[in-house]
Amino acid sequence: MPTGTCVEPGRFELREAAVPREVPQGWALVDISAVGLCGTDYHIFEGKHPYLQYPRVIGHELSGRLVASEGGMAAGTLVVVNPYLSCGSCRACLRGKPNCCMRIEVLGVHRDGGLCSRIAVPVSNLYPADGLDELQAAMVEFLAIGAHAVSRSGIQSGDRVLVTGAGPIGLGAALFARLEGAEVHLLDLSATRTALAGRKFGFDLLHNDPERILEGELADGFDAVFDATGNAKAMEAGFRLLAHGSTYILVSVVKDRIGFDDAEFHKREPCIVGSRNALKSDFERVMEAIRQGRIDTSALLSAEVALADLPSRFAALAADREGLIKAVVRP
Repeated sequence: MPTGTCVEPGRFELREAAVPREVPQGWALVDISAVGLCGTDYHIFEGKHPYLQYPRVIGHELSGRLVASEGGMAAGTLVVVNPYLSCGSCRACLRGKPNCCMRIEVLGVHRDGGLCSRIAVPVSNLYPADGLDELQAAMVEFLAIGAHAVSRSGIQSGDRVLVTGAGPIGLGAALFARLEGAEVHLLDLSATRTALAGRKFGFDLLHNDPERILEGELADGFDAVFDATGNAKAMEAGFRLLAHGSTYILVSVVKDRIGFDDAEFHKREPCIVGSRNALKSDFERVMEAIRQGRIDTSALLSAEVALADLPSRFAALAADREGLIKAVVRP
C-alpha cells in the first residue's frame, strides 16, 4: 500500500509498505476512510516539530472501518481513532491522564501514522462514530484538542475569552468556549483568517492588531486566553492580555523557550495551564456536539484530496494556510 511519508523537511513522498494483516492481542486492524491534515503535519513538513524523527508516515486525524469484529464493535463499524498511544503504567496514566503519558507515542509523530490504506491500533483507542459520516469522523480529533483545552480552562458562562490564532485548533477552542456560554474574541494577524471565522461560524468579536486590543471595554484584559498560534513571540505577548485572576491556556507547542515579566505576572495572579492532546471524554463530547448539530463540520471542510495527488499538492497546502481550515485526504 502507498504511505504518505515525510522523508525529510520539505520532502513528502508516497512510499510502498506492506499491508498489515495480523495484530497483537488487544489491537485491531482499521481500513482508513479519511485523514485530516493539520498544523502538526505541516510543521513536520517544514521541520518545525519538536518531537519527530524522519522519515515518518504522517496522519493522526483518522476515521476508518474495522476489518474484523473487535471490542464489541462489528466488522465495518465506522470508528474515530484516538492517535495517542499511552503506556498505561506511568504516573500520568495511573492518574487518568493518558493524553500526557510519560511514554506516549502519537501516531504520525512518534510512530508511523495513518496516511495509508490500513493501520493497526489498540482497540481501546477506537471509538464508534455512530451518527457521523467518514469526513465528520476524521475531524473529531482536532476538535477534541480544542474541547480539551476548554475543559482545562475552567471557563464559565459570561467569561470574556480570547483565542489567539484562528487556525483549526484555535477555531476548535473558540467553538467549544462559545458552547460554554463565553464571550469569545478571536485574534489573528491575518484578516483573512478572522474574516473566514466570522463568515463560516458567526464570530463577530474579531481582532487583528494585538497592540490595540486592550482598549475601551477590553482594557482590563481577558478572563481566559487560549494560545493556538504556534509562535513563541505571540505566546509571550499573550501575558499582557490577561486580566487579573485569569487563566492562560497554552495549546500550541513550539521548540523555543517562553519567558515573561514576573512582576506583571504575579500582580495578575493568573494560572498557566498546559493543554496537550485530548481524553476519551473530549472525543465523546465532540461527537455528541456534531450529532446534535452544534458543530457544523461542513463549514470546517476546505478541500478533499486523493492520496495519490497529495505529493504534488502538499507544499502548496503547507505554504498557504490563511484560507484553509481543514484539508481531508482520502486514501
